[in-house]
Amino acid sequence: MNQPSRNAVITGAGTGIGRSTALALLDEGYSVVLAGRRRSPLEETRSLAGPHGQRTLVVPTDVSDPLSVTALFRASLDHFGRVDLLFNNAGVNVPSVSFEDLTFEQWNQVVSINLTGSFLCAQAAFRVMKDQNPRGGRIINNGSVSAHAPRPNSAPYTSAKHAITGLTKSLSLDGRQYDIACGQIDIGNAATDMGGRMAYGVPQANGTIAAEAVMDVREAARAVVYMASLPLEANVQFLTVMATKMPFVGRG
Repeated sequence: MNQPSRNAVITGAGTGIGRSTALALLDEGYSVVLAGRRRSPLEETRSLAGPHGQRTLVVPTDVSDPLSVTALFRASLDHFGRVDLLFNNAGVNVPSVSFEDLTFEQWNQVVSINLTGSFLCAQAAFRVMKDQNPRGGRIINNGSVSAHAPRPNSAPYTSAKHAITGLTKSLSLDGRQYDIACGQIDIGNAATDMGGRMAYGVPQANGTIAAEAVMDVREAARAVVYMASLPLEANVQFLTVMATKMPFVGRG
């Protein structure tokens, strides 16, 4: 690792990919701010870190609330002094329903957390990274294979993840002059509470229900660690990690 300091903020750190990534970064020597809606899962992540838990800070956060995000980054700076990495991971989905039956509340919930939350956290991190000394840092956005190919009845989630790709490209461009690197990881079928259901059968584009291959969530975490390990003069712009046999290439 060539960065002068290694302090990370992870949203959605109480479960799944966020938790696994937090533990992996702690193993690599990072200090990690654990952000998420509920304190209890965040405390559990810290507990699972064992002795490394001393290098964590738990900050319950609603990423869709600008004031909550401001408080998150203020606490991060107060505790660790700088932010070298943001993993924009927090995300939700809604039950699979036909497009015409989607409610505004369902649409707004997904967009507010998956897209607006990512924007708010990225903006707060950008401001910190631009002004800190040494300057710069890295933002990694959690996209999805849905950023490239949708599943049936997934308009809110797919739309938000496509938008994350645009956000990633804009941040990558706007951050260049400030030594802020931004990349996106697109993860498919990891064995988490959200993704593990794929192994039991999910709707396919041809109308059938089929089980899909899933991968160990730690493989996704290892990929994030690799992206974070590069010096700021190098960047993984986009990376896809997925279960080898899941239907992504050729989906549809």
